Amino acid sequence: MRKMFNFGVTFLAFSVASCGAMTTGNQPPPPTQASNCGSMSLGQGASLGGFVPFPADSLWNTDISSAPADPNSAAVINFIGSSTGMHPDFGAGQFQGSTIGIPYLIVGTQQPPVTINFTAFGSESDPGPMPIPVTAPIEGYPNPGTSDRHVLVLDNSSCFLYELYNSYVNGATWNAASAAIWDLLSNEQRPYTWTSADAAGLPIFPGLARYDEVAAGRISHALRFTLQQSRAAFVQPASHWAANSSNVNAAPMGMRMRLKPSFDVSGYSTANQVILNALKKYGMIMADNGSNMFLTGAPDDRWDNNDLQALGQVKTSDFEVLPMTPLYTQSNVPSGPAPQITSFTAGVNSIAAGTKVTLSWLVNGASYVIVSPDVGAVRSASITVAPAQSTNYTLYATNAFGRTTATVSITVH
Repeated sequence: MRKMFNFGVTFLAFSVASCGAMTTGNQPPPPTQASNCGSMSLGQGASLGGFVPFPADSLWNTDISSAPADPNSAAVINFIGSSTGMHPDFGAGQFQGSTIGIPYLIVGTQQPPVTINFTAFGSESDPGPMPIPVTAPIEGYPNPGTSDRHVLVLDNSSCFLYELYNSYVNGATWNAASAAIWDLLSNEQRPYTWTSADAAGLPIFPGLARYDEVAAGRISHALRFTLQQSRAAFVQPASHWAANSSNVNAAPMGMRMRLKPSFDVSGYSTANQVILNALKKYGMIMADNGSNMFLTGAPDDRWDNNDLQALGQVKTSDFEVLPMTPLYTQSNVPSGPAPQITSFTAGVNSIAAGTKVTLSWLVNGASYVIVSPDVGAVRSASITVAPAQSTNYTLYATNAFGRTTATVSITVH
């Protein structure tokens, strides 16, 4: 199921060999991670080696076990259906010819950037290129059919996450309805009212239940789930709605539910206890319209499907809704200044083919920047390119309030 239709920063150069070392102008560095993203293994469904996406104070990583319940929690639970069982929408093997869950792939410096062609939501998407190989698994592989066809790729050399929605391979490129790039070292948010590869404008990957975490005995983040009905509203960390209900008790995108502290997990397997305890400590975040109480995870042949089905004994009534404040609707979506691009220049504007040229920029108020074509997401204030033909390079600077662009041309003769 899917769409129905800050800080002031001057970006400075840094070494991606140790992603945790980034600094951003006069801002403090990101909180220290337990492990840097270089600890992530390469490959499909690979282990993150203890790396947790986003800083410790991210809403994805926040301990909400002692937070109060929303005053309207009982009404929302009843609207969903108090007796509805939770369903693990992930597992081992295949169901009707498709793998179960949303796959992910971890790449490194060996993966070159690839062009992304947009088919629907390009104006709310991050432009390419992105290091997404055309062999990357599409949700539902080997027969993705009419699924949401998500593609999720993490780069362990740059600490960026790349996500596509409704993806199709097109020769050496990708066609996608939408795409989003996420800085794994910051609390980036999509511009208010913008979607992402997920209807709520959220990243998908950090909400997956992954086998490597369960095997290690701990999930340290909130999980992603879906509901059949949602209203035209969102709460953070969401940025977008895809309403299909006008009922006041329908969930806003981004709504968080927590397994009640009193719920007894002792009768469940060790693996399921890891998932249930995470739902007590971090909760689950509503990210898309879909089947009620479907919990999202990554496919892995090491899952025990029979054991996972025991999670269906957990009912909606075993959860409570956390405070839905601030609640953003059409009438109160925050506004503010988009990033300011002070300059975007080329060291030289006329070259022979293959000559190296330095592109430099000065940007304030951006959460992240992208240079397209050829380059992609960067944290530096300059980059070297070597165009083989005359090229117009565009700098995209984005924050929670919008996007600003600037273009520079290099003529090749």
